[in-house]
Amino acid sequence: MCEKVTLEDVDKALKEGIRDLESLKRKLRIGMGPCQGRFCIPALISYVSRKLGVPPEKLAYPIVRPPLEPVPAKLFLQVKYDEI
Repeated sequence: MCEKVTLEDVDKALKEGIRDLESLKRKLRIGMGPCQGRFCIPALISYVSRKLGVPPEKLAYPIVRPPLEPVPAKLFLQVKYDEI
C-alpha cells in the first residue's frame, strides 16, 4: 500500500482492535509517504470499510498535517542563508 505497508499489516492492526484510520496511520505510517495519502488513503478506506462492514463515508479521514501539499526540496535550497 504505502511505506511498505502490506494488507497483512492492516489486517493485523484490525485484529488488534484498531478501528479508525487515524490510528492505522499512526501505527503503520500509511499516508506518510511521498504521495502524502493521496493514493493510499482512498485504497485504505475501501479496504477497511469492506473488512469492517462499514460504509466508507463512516470512516473519518486521517488528519492532514502541514505541508498540505508536498514541497519540493529545491524551494528550500534556493533560499540564501542571509535571507532568512
